[in-house]
Amino acid sequence: MSRSQLAPGVEVVAVPDGGLAVRAADGEFLRVAADEAHQAELLSRLAGGAAGRVDAEVDRLVAAFEEAGYAEGSGRADGAMWPVERRDVLLLGAPVLTEPLAGYLEAAGAAPRLGCPGDWETGRPVAVVWCLDGPVSEGLWDAADRLPERGIAWSRCHLEGWQAYVEPLAAVAGDVTSAQVRARRLAATPAHRELAAYWRGPRTTGSPVRLAGPAAGLLAAFLADDLTRWATGARDEDGLPARRRLRRVDLRTLTVTAHPALPVPDVAAMTEVRRSGVRIR
Repeated sequence: MSRSQLAPGVEVVAVPDGGLAVRAADGEFLRVAADEAHQAELLSRLAGGAAGRVDAEVDRLVAAFEEAGYAEGSGRADGAMWPVERRDVLLLGAPVLTEPLAGYLEAAGAAPRLGCPGDWETGRPVAVVWCLDGPVSEGLWDAADRLPERGIAWSRCHLEGWQAYVEPLAAVAGDVTSAQVRARRLAATPAHRELAAYWRGPRTTGSPVRLAGPAAGLLAAFLADDLTRWATGARDEDGLPARRRLRRVDLRTLTVTAHPALPVPDVAAMTEVRRSGVRIR
């Protein structure tokens, strides 16, 4: 019989009324529907101990813990090591971001290497991360947006003043591209003309925004976490998967907001209709 233990951040406590309660990783408390006769064996199993005896009810409870994500069986992927075949990660862009990112990825088991745009044509990395310490100029990421179609994962972040954006990781054809993120952002703001002009440039600026160590580390940690979950198959914990999540970070306060990001469907060409000699499109 496989062993199981509580997931990191999850704890079980004995309540004075004689019952058990789970404190989930997000701080929520849940009661456990286990009678007193099964509690000791259940706690032993959730602490990683082997089954002391065959007990179908305890097996059912342990399976419920695992299914809910409160316990990890021996076969769960959440704690898996970084697969060897996905270790080669190409890092591009600003050193203030790529340096801490490289450290996080190495600690997770990846083999990051620094490079230049276009280096994905040689060496065939399994993933490319592009970090900018400023806005994305028009067309800069167009070629990288095609990487998922070639089986290369694609992750990125950039700054716009004191706001930083960590865009969704694109792993396969049909995932969210940077061009689609821009289209969604333009559609969501009444200042779409101004935002488009800001991206297009030129811009008159004052003193540049300088990324402090904590802010750079936070952005790098988000990128590393998204890549690690993709590489190891670990599940996302906040309901928005990395491939469908746009993070916005206020660099002044390190406040993070997450927004769902969906692919933009192709628009079919409008057919021409002639009526009473008038062409309608």
